[in-house]
Amino acid sequence: MRPLVERDNPAISVRRQCELLGVNRSGLYYEPVGESEENLRLMRLLDEQYTRTPFYGSRKMTEWLVSEGYGVNRKRVSRLMELLGVEAVYPKPKLSQPGAGHRIYPYLLRDTKITRVNQVWSTDITYIRMAQGFLYLVAVMDWFSRFVLSWALAVTMDVEFCVEALLRALRRGRPEIFNSDQGSQFTSEKFTGKLAEREIAISMDGRGRCMDNIFVERLWRSLKYEEVYLKDYASVAEARAGIASYFQFYNHERLHQSLAYRTPAALYLA
Repeated sequence: MRPLVERDNPAISVRRQCELLGVNRSGLYYEPVGESEENLRLMRLLDEQYTRTPFYGSRKMTEWLVSEGYGVNRKRVSRLMELLGVEAVYPKPKLSQPGAGHRIYPYLLRDTKITRVNQVWSTDITYIRMAQGFLYLVAVMDWFSRFVLSWALAVTMDVEFCVEALLRALRRGRPEIFNSDQGSQFTSEKFTGKLAEREIAISMDGRGRCMDNIFVERLWRSLKYEEVYLKDYASVAEARAGIASYFQFYNHERLHQSLAYRTPAALYLA
């Protein structure tokens, strides 16, 4: 759909054309991210290893890469892990950092029984590798059904594509509780304000407790093993099409053992 956008059209703005075509405007201006070929290769390895062993911090990741024959130091690995947006699951002094002055909300889901759709939604961001460069993916999920309500791709981890995904999800319904990590995207007023104005209770994972958002973590693992790692997306359009196809499959066809071998759509759309 991107080739249909006319950037010099005097009658319809680029923003409006993107809305009509269902195109993410941030993807329209995509250029491969400026990392060296070697760093991109290391990031691919780190992403795959993190998906296998999310409890590895930068020290173990460094030792693992060295054992695989890569001459890296911990400082470099730490920077690449930060760029990937990944952290080990165990508690430590710094995790997803809120922006300066951003409000942090308490975690509301400890010992909460999830019994119905639209009781709890959650969101998270993950790294999506491409043949050259990389993208970031955000998704919003209903906890009870595991239904992926919305998603968006972007070149950087800014707040705009997260708000875009949130607003798209809210067109489907309204949760009682919305859970996220403490990243600057989700603690920003632009994001939390959309929840507060709809009187949705805001919940945020404790530091070093990414497994508080376990259902989205499992979604990322399934997406990467069943889609992303099998392909080398050559363009944003190709990545968008592949991910869209996978989420259609995930919601409507993929049987989930934890759902008594039903699909997310069978529960959410019932």
